[in-house]
Amino acid sequence: MNASRTSGPAVKRNPVTVERTSDRELVVTRTFNGPARLVFDAWTKPKLFRKWWVPKSMGMRLHSLEIDARTGGSYRLDFGDGMVFFGKYLEVTPPSRLVWTNDEGGQNSSVTTVTFEERDGNTLLTMAEVYPSKEALDAAGTGAADATHETFGQLDDLLAQLNA
Repeated sequence: MNASRTSGPAVKRNPVTVERTSDRELVVTRTFNGPARLVFDAWTKPKLFRKWWVPKSMGMRLHSLEIDARTGGSYRLDFGDGMVFFGKYLEVTPPSRLVWTNDEGGQNSSVTTVTFEERDGNTLLTMAEVYPSKEALDAAGTGAADATHETFGQLDDLLAQLNA
């Protein structure tokens, strides 16, 4: 699918695959048109992350963002009205791998692993979210993974600007 941008040529949209691979794991895969170092930067640099992470169609506003993307560092996304997402980075290996906790879920917290595999100047991204139980994954649903269709499109636009 191609989507037009008003300030330049159409940006190629690659398909997003969302798959429940076990009772406790949800995996999202997507290829991005850009090198792994740029895609990794978009996930770890607050100035870039802010430009694509929030689905525009939801009308949400990111009030504050803290990212300390290093092993042992932390992140915090505050959308206001008590809607806060936070956790710790367990592994940061530029530009190929990120692992973090999603601590706002309490006992139902998940761990997310994102890998960035460069292939001919493009990046295959694999994001696996592992929950402590089947019930925790069932409760979380696929809403966040479903939103990746839009947010990854926004990331496409950002990568096109960074590649220009």
